[in-house]
Amino acid sequence: MDASQIYIAISAIVLIVIAVLFVLKRKDRNQKKLSPLAAFAFILVITGIVFGDDRIIGYSLIGIGLVLAIIDIVRIRKKKEQDSNPSQ
Repeated sequence: MDASQIYIAISAIVLIVIAVLFVLKRKDRNQKKLSPLAAFAFILVITGIVFGDDRIIGYSLIGIGLVLAIIDIVRIRKKKEQDSNPSQ
């Protein structure tokens, strides 16, 4: 194994440990489900990372995913404000 393979293996192990800790910690809390728009944005970002070899496609998918995530955040925030202020 050369240095890059060792780096990738260590990174994968660290990500797995973080994922396991995240799952164990989230078990007790009330889970908030992803909205369909947030899930689609997440898929686009992951796809952009996977297709990162072709920069135009990779960066475009990541950018579109981030824009959709921001739109979802703004939409949810406006909905919460309307729910907390029913007189408007």
